[in-house]
Amino acid sequence: MSKPAFSFEFFPAKTEQGHEKLLSTYDELNKLSPSYFSVTYGAGGSTRSRTLDIVQALCTRGDTGVAPHMSCIGDDKSEIAELLTHYKSLGINRIVALRGDLPSGQVGMGELPFALDLVKFIREHSGDHFRIEVAAYPEMHPQARSFDSDIDNLVNKFQAGADAAITQFFYNADSYLYLRDTLEKRGVDTVTKPLVAGIMPITNSSNLMRFADSCGADIPRYVRKQLADFGDDRKAIREFGFDVVYRLCERLISEGVPAMHFYSMNKVEPNKRLVEELGLTT
Repeated sequence: MSKPAFSFEFFPAKTEQGHEKLLSTYDELNKLSPSYFSVTYGAGGSTRSRTLDIVQALCTRGDTGVAPHMSCIGDDKSEIAELLTHYKSLGINRIVALRGDLPSGQVGMGELPFALDLVKFIREHSGDHFRIEVAAYPEMHPQARSFDSDIDNLVNKFQAGADAAITQFFYNADSYLYLRDTLEKRGVDTVTKPLVAGIMPITNSSNLMRFADSCGADIPRYVRKQLADFGDDRKAIREFGFDVVYRLCERLISEGVPAMHFYSMNKVEPNKRLVEELGLTT
């Protein structure tokens, strides 16, 4: 059985100290030879300058590919075209294309209100230069009308030119497998257009619950109960969390997952330990 590819997500640091720590984290995780690093981007350009700073720093720091996130809501086509041209000049050939959340107080959806519109625009502007990754939701986007309509949207993004989809994090492997099987039934070849599993390590219970509530990800009841029982025992939370995520990844690998994208939270551990103990680097 071939080993799945793996990659890591970073978010732009808010301080110079955080920026330097992120570069150190990059150096450690880059030793594992990931496929690429993605860098998040705030909706409406709220972290644009910080995203550009870290993308440029990573492009010059190593040979591993960098995939900037690009959200379209609230931006106009000229701004996005300028960004695409800039990324080309940096030698970037991969983009994570997202709708993004409307920042509070912002009025208007912009010229490209949905990720589908952004995918179409990137193809119109840049042809096949960029490999385009889009978002997928094994447990349904929280704002979707229904699971079927959410699937329709993902299929449409593939048909518009997306090359792969990265899932929201999940802890129920069956939700990922159901989504993959459903895409196949809808005519999406998940070999040539892979469904990448988004993996969120568990290190902090309160942060995890907040993330899950905001994005509609389900935390299994046994995980919630066990984390609550641990209280403030951080070591116990980390070890239990590692075991939960390790078992999830093992199941996905046994089911032929093509790639895993780790939401690193800008930390070396437990991302490094997971990749190494899963045998992805050997």
